[in-house]
Amino acid sequence: MGNGIDDRYFRDVLGNVPTSVVAVTAPGPDELPAGMIVGSFTSVSLDPPLVSFLADRSSSTLPKILDGGQFCANALASDQEPLSRRLAVRGPHKFDGVAWQRSPLGNPVLDGVLAWIDCTIDRAVDIGDHVLVVGAVQDLRAFPPRNPLLFFRGGYGDYFSTTAQLLDRLVDW
Repeated sequence: MGNGIDDRYFRDVLGNVPTSVVAVTAPGPDELPAGMIVGSFTSVSLDPPLVSFLADRSSSTLPKILDGGQFCANALASDQEPLSRRLAVRGPHKFDGVAWQRSPLGNPVLDGVLAWIDCTIDRAVDIGDHVLVVGAVQDLRAFPPRNPLLFFRGGYGDYFSTTAQLLDRLVDW
């Protein structure tokens, strides 16, 4: 790193911050689904509704998403680690055998996800060795009460909140 911080140490320290596991999907130029896994998905604004994710500039999937001008963020559930691993690798056959439906915008919505957020791209900004992609939310849906898939200290896990499950039962999600 340019400021004297060791790359490995930087990754190790930031690995102590748990992140959600989100599959960002879009139709590719040939209408076959394209997708990648990100651990940087976040809400940006309520008014207007905006979300964002960061993608490595070297990603082979990012140009397909940017060229199409839209994406769907699929929040993976705790039982979808194998799907996350499958979509995290390079190659043309990531979606072979993966069940999905089209969103209202035509983006792939993966079966069994916790939630999906359908977006058009508002802007993309180069930042360091990544691209920050900001999406204008067009539609969204959640499927509680499922537990999320998380990434923490280099491994996958899930989150179990007795309070959240109690609240889900009380509000009858």
